[in-house]
Amino acid sequence: MAKSFDVVVLGAGPGGYVAAIRASQLGKKVAIIEADKLGGVCLNRGCIPTKALLKSAHSVHEIHDMKSLGINVELKGLDATVAVKRANTIAENMSKGIAFLMKKNKIEVISGKGTFKSAKSIEVELTDGKKEEVTFTNAIIATGAKYRTFPGLEHDGKRLLGAWEALKVEKLPKSVGIVGAGAIGVEFAYFWNAFGVEVTIFEMQKNLLPIEDTDCSVEVEKAYKKHGIKLQLGIEGITAKNNGNDVTFTVTHAGKKEEHKFEMGLIAVGMTGVIDGFGLEKIGVKTEKGFISVNPMFETSVKGIYAIGDVSGPPLLAHAASHEGVVAAEHLAGMHPHAIDKMNIPGCTYCQPQVASVGFTERALKEKGIEYKVGKAPFMANGKAIASNENTGFIKVLTGKYGELLGAHIVGTNATELIHEYVLFRTMEGIDEEIFATVHPHPTLGEFLGEAVMAAKGRALNL
Repeated sequence: MAKSFDVVVLGAGPGGYVAAIRASQLGKKVAIIEADKLGGVCLNRGCIPTKALLKSAHSVHEIHDMKSLGINVELKGLDATVAVKRANTIAENMSKGIAFLMKKNKIEVISGKGTFKSAKSIEVELTDGKKEEVTFTNAIIATGAKYRTFPGLEHDGKRLLGAWEALKVEKLPKSVGIVGAGAIGVEFAYFWNAFGVEVTIFEMQKNLLPIEDTDCSVEVEKAYKKHGIKLQLGIEGITAKNNGNDVTFTVTHAGKKEEHKFEMGLIAVGMTGVIDGFGLEKIGVKTEKGFISVNPMFETSVKGIYAIGDVSGPPLLAHAASHEGVVAAEHLAGMHPHAIDKMNIPGCTYCQPQVASVGFTERALKEKGIEYKVGKAPFMANGKAIASNENTGFIKVLTGKYGELLGAHIVGTNATELIHEYVLFRTMEGIDEEIFATVHPHPTLGEFLGEAVMAAKGRALNL
């Protein structure tokens, strides 16, 4: 007999497992179907293990800087195998934590691949080869994303890797070419460079991290050039070929073709939703440009079936997926959650210097013709940053004519931890006077969150 649930969640990543928990909290009988490991790509092959690698990389740079702090130490060697194994062990342990949360919230975990048979049923091919039918009142699709490929830029999993394969590389190559200067490409470049790999980044846009504010991108570029990472920006085209013992990148730059050889290549040119192979077309769920179409409550074209996270389209971020899971679970339970303002979803890149942002870039405001003021507070003027030897970067805010925060951009140490105040500020629709009235502790990096807003009003006190 088929098992029956109020809610079935397909995929146990940061969107799926959070949606399952919230639905259970609201009194629903919930099952979650996962063909791989609990935690999804983010926990097992993305967010968490990459941050562990970046900790190792940052520690290398900190050791180099210790002499200026009066600490004489010697870096005797680097062992990427230890760093990579540590990263993957952390992911495995955290996946066990998700299993605990499922048990705690009385969510049934079904290990296998689920395929829709109707708008109210899923057939699961279990890991032992058997099949099981599951029926439901509501379903939440959280199948995530997969690598995007283009002609001449295909992953082969051997020398032309995607991020997931790159995380498993313990014996690092002597040289690597990276196609794509988004968060994935930039973060791997930072780790590999710190561990002695010769790194070159190729990007068709004019800057690293092209979706970020240009000032932030330029600041990261300066740091990367200082580290010895080579940058080829504004290229017109690129293809990659595995030659067996190395790879060749054929690059069109300024109208001329160039060839570059590396031991390995990382192709990081974006992601597309996992929408194939589990019966969407059979039940009539509409898709567009590689993603599932959803309304503001993340309900698909089929009533009672929702889609959240990467599979429902940009921004492809774990924290966005989790929040979308909450909205979907509350909506199917008959609540009236607020729709998510995607302009209030922060973006974070964890290289050094880190980059974090929310809202509009200055470039976007100019394109839209929106009136704004700029406030900028460089960390080189911040006492805590100077004392901590962490004075690279700045905080930049863009305020509107009523003092509203149109956008905020932070580049520097702990940028990803500092952005929260501005996210809350935008979510609560605050104005600059409320920031002025907020007492920020001194000495901290965070006190410049207020200073940057004051600078936009022409009343900065420490700049």
